[in-house]
Amino acid sequence: MNPFDKFKVLMYSHDTFGLGHLRRSRTIAHALVSHFRNVEVSIISGSPVVSAYPFEDRVDYVQIPAAHKLSDGSYVSGSTTSTFDDTIRQREALIDEAADRIDPQLVIVDKEPLGLAREMLPALQRLKDRGATTVLGLRDVLDAPELLREEWARKHILDHLEALYDEIWIYGPGSFYNPLAGIDLSEAVLSRTRYTGFLPRALPETGDASNDYGSGYVLVTAGGGGDGYDLMAAALNVIKQGLCGHLSFLFVLGPFMTDGQRFEIMARASGVANVRVVDFDANLEQIVANARAVIGMCGYNTFCEVMSFDRPALFVPRTAPRREQSIRAHRAEEFGWVDVLDIDSAKNPHRFLAAIDRLLERAPPSAAVARPDMDGLNRICALSEILLDRRREAATATASLRAASL
Repeated sequence: MNPFDKFKVLMYSHDTFGLGHLRRSRTIAHALVSHFRNVEVSIISGSPVVSAYPFEDRVDYVQIPAAHKLSDGSYVSGSTTSTFDDTIRQREALIDEAADRIDPQLVIVDKEPLGLAREMLPALQRLKDRGATTVLGLRDVLDAPELLREEWARKHILDHLEALYDEIWIYGPGSFYNPLAGIDLSEAVLSRTRYTGFLPRALPETGDASNDYGSGYVLVTAGGGGDGYDLMAAALNVIKQGLCGHLSFLFVLGPFMTDGQRFEIMARASGVANVRVVDFDANLEQIVANARAVIGMCGYNTFCEVMSFDRPALFVPRTAPRREQSIRAHRAEEFGWVDVLDIDSAKNPHRFLAAIDRLLERAPPSAAVARPDMDGLNRICALSEILLDRRREAATATASLRAASL
């Protein structure tokens, strides 16, 4: 029997803030079904906008109730009629049902080792006992080392990490950053850790609605938009002062910007001839590819799109509740790939204008001495193939032992 026949992969994406976890999981899922002819992938997602995204054949999703992370790092239910604890119980029940029904051979958990509020732990333990291969996937940067250390200690992650996971995949090159530098990992866990390189993005093979926006614009994007107001307002302030009249701008607000902030940005931009505001578009890859340059916050997905389509970029990262974006942006600046401006400087129109002028003159990332390693998806498929081979070898050895005992 072909070991890849009807091989099932279950991915978990907690999705409490923004679009990053879902879009990263979707990208990996599409790569797996492209590489393995008979693999089926199911993504457990807490994103309220998961249905807005198209999925390849043999990729589907299981939607669980939404939970939201607030600006102080705490969590609340996505429903006004449920408490956070009630929502977690509902999510855990759906996760357990999906895990039992799908019965995957490979499980890939994005970012949260135990799931939000430990919601993934019971299903992981049960699937592990059944022989499933388990992988923890981590973005290139998680947080400042001291903050991650405190977070993992509070959540008792290390009590479970070694027993739960066969491998840890870090979605970046080892030369760029070690997201687990602040954690005292065992030798066993360290030996299971693999750097994949960044995850490249590609244009969709069919459909091109985003061509409606033309090309050659400066894209201003804040990913999901939940924390993007300050960047959008600062950029619009520069443009409204008539300092960028020779440029055209496309603002993509994102689905999680508050209604009040969305209304304000759209109202302020109305009548500004060189600004177009888009509420949300699931095909941001095409929008980035068509841009002359990109102004963003340096979330993982925006960063990978900028690198994939080789666009000059100016990043204005957030620093709270996580320092992830700031660390990534400044590290990329050290490699010569991007420019970085802190948000306080961006609120000064003349400093922001000077940064935009530099952006329009800068070379793309590919011109740097050390080019970004964008081979992450190929390495993930290769690592998955190795894991599948191990399962086949283990199954063959078990069958041989059973035959010998008869």
